[in-house]
Amino acid sequence: MGIVSEYMCDRTHGTRHAIVIDPADQTPDIAANRALAAAHAGSSMILVGGSTDTDMENVHATIVAIKEALELVSWAASQDSDADAGSGEIPVVLFPQGATALSPAADGITFMVLMNSMDQRFLIGEQVKGAPFVKEAGIEPVSMGYLICEPGGKAGQVGKADLIGPQQTERVAAYAMAAQFLGFRLFYLEAGSGAEYPVNPALVKIARESCDLPIIVGGGIRDSHAARAASEAGADWIITGNITEEYDDASELQTVLTDLISGIA
Repeated sequence: MGIVSEYMCDRTHGTRHAIVIDPADQTPDIAANRALAAAHAGSSMILVGGSTDTDMENVHATIVAIKEALELVSWAASQDSDADAGSGEIPVVLFPQGATALSPAADGITFMVLMNSMDQRFLIGEQVKGAPFVKEAGIEPVSMGYLICEPGGKAGQVGKADLIGPQQTERVAAYAMAAQFLGFRLFYLEAGSGAEYPVNPALVKIARESCDLPIIVGGGIRDSHAARAASEAGADWIITGNITEEYDDASELQTVLTDLISGIA
């Protein structure tokens, strides 16, 4: 197991928080400032990717900017005992929409299968296209079963997902078991970017009961109450994305994320 995989799959630290940065929705400099705000608020990982309009150029520029910013903070902290030393240790991980949105600068990549897609492209096609790049670049892959639940948002549309309904607990249980039997390292329940509501905690709970994999939950989590509900249901990682893009002021974003993260059980 590699360093990133070990970090993401470690369940001894309780529920942790990560943000998703979409390179298509912000410049690299803005992305770096938002990543720093998240790090200071208590986030434990930066994911970089999006459902559409991402490519090699904007993904790479964004990851480089984020890593440089985090490393600068880490260096400054090493010179000042009163500074926050943890920010620079946060991994920057690819969360790609496909094989044309990768970067060799990433610490790792969620090498995912959209398990409820009706399109072979997202079941195996993009993975085959991207595998040589990942191998050549030496990016650490962390295999992940990815399941899109209602409302699904753009991710569900682009991925042609057969969406999971809020009450389909038996279906989620079967997918969770299959993810573990197939050897995935992570299992992700996604409501979709900008979703009106998050994944039903009942689905998170049944996934937790049905497999031993770390459970990631994202989409529609906009406040501490939703974060706590997912955490109490069994989520190991809480992911937020759109909320990060709503604040141009980094200090305001840090305050919002600090409040959200404080709600995680």
